[in-house]
Amino acid sequence: MHDFWHLLGHSVLHTLEDIAKVVPFLFLTYLLMEFLEHKAGGAPERWLRGSGKVGPLVGGALGVLPQCGFSAAATGFYTGRMITTGTLIAVYLSTSDEMLPILISSGAPIPTILKLLATKLVIGIGAGFAIDGVIRLIRKGKPDEQEPGIEELCERENCDCGDRFVLSALKHTIYITVFLLIFTFVLNLGIELIGEENIKSVVLDRPVLGSVLAALVGLIPNCASSVALTSLFVDGVISSGALLSGLMVNAGIGIAILFRNNRPVKDSLRVVGILFGVSVFCGILIDLTPLGAWIAM
Repeated sequence: MHDFWHLLGHSVLHTLEDIAKVVPFLFLTYLLMEFLEHKAGGAPERWLRGSGKVGPLVGGALGVLPQCGFSAAATGFYTGRMITTGTLIAVYLSTSDEMLPILISSGAPIPTILKLLATKLVIGIGAGFAIDGVIRLIRKGKPDEQEPGIEELCERENCDCGDRFVLSALKHTIYITVFLLIFTFVLNLGIELIGEENIKSVVLDRPVLGSVLAALVGLIPNCASSVALTSLFVDGVISSGALLSGLMVNAGIGIAILFRNNRPVKDSLRVVGILFGVSVFCGILIDLTPLGAWIAM
């Protein structure tokens, strides 16, 4: 029992130290992101909506940008049949949700961050075009069943950060800090009780299992999953491939909006199935090739 309380106190101390270092950078990162988004004035969403056949290229490129609720906006366009399935998948695969601010605030090497973003971008664009190509072949030249656009769902989901971007950045920072406190404490306590080497041997030495588990976590329609996965990567618990599997399948609240508004439901299941399959396959491939080591360098 004495050892447990010692480990508990050690975990609390480590948690507070970790979070104290992160919070200032989190706020500055979110402040910059909110400022840039406010100045953009919705231009990325307009570009995506009018992208046509080059949608996967535009969607993948815009998805990399740290936009508030961009996956939700793309989902709204898809449910209104204003963009293709490939374009939506490209956005989902390339969007990084909370990865960028967590990596920056954790002091991750800039080359590693750029490699992660570039990998997600290339996979998103490539998969998007491939998916649209396969769908066109299946339809055998039939025209796309596009409908008039509908109200942008990002507005209905309160994704617009508005004019008060300083307050919005502060709210984002507080929300993520609270989650990080809880998650980091649980993570630190778990590592203390189980042993860091034992945890690493379960995930890092099993690329296939690691990618599948990370992708399942990434399916949780909340930024908390991307925060958790990125934190595990920073702590060396999961590999580059597992991180990318979880982040590529993670689309924030986009998937929740998809199931709530898209019809038929089987189409939403098809989208998520494709997203999960591409994410896991690419994550496994990255871990089984020199790409994984290159990204983590």
